Amino acid sequence: MQGFVRTMDRIAIATAAVASVLLAAAALLITWMVIWRAMGNSAWWEIEAAVYLMVMGLFLASPYTLKTNGHVGVDLLAHYLPAGKARSLQIAVAWVGLVICIYLAWATGVFTLEAFERGDRTESTWAPLKWPLYLAMPVGFALTALQYLAEIFRPVPVPAPESAA
Repeated sequence: MQGFVRTMDRIAIATAAVASVLLAAAALLITWMVIWRAMGNSAWWEIEAAVYLMVMGLFLASPYTLKTNGHVGVDLLAHYLPAGKARSLQIAVAWVGLVICIYLAWATGVFTLEAFERGDRTESTWAPLKWPLYLAMPVGFALTALQYLAEIFRPVPVPAPESAA
């Protein structure tokens, strides 16, 4: 099972790197758009492209955020529980997150497939297909579900014995 945990950690880091590139591209695109428009020009695709990049980045960064405990969470109860009880609470919360992510991966997968089959496009002048944007949702939720599974099976670090000085 430790191989699975290590593999998921590598995947989380890889998807975070991809998300970083997407978010950096969105930031550059928005900067370019502001400068381009300040010079009196106009474009019709940049806002939608930036939104696509940011949304894709958000969902792809989700497994890494879970891995690094970077999400917003209330851990007051776990803080005051003994280590064993805190770990039990952490595992119970991870199971709930796993079930929710599996459901959301399935629901957004159906949604993405329907958009693909219908050939849905946005209502803008550029009118890109919607399914590539939607695809980030089931992929992100599925990877986050797998990361929750990795968190459930992640070994608990054993505290180092304190040395008597």
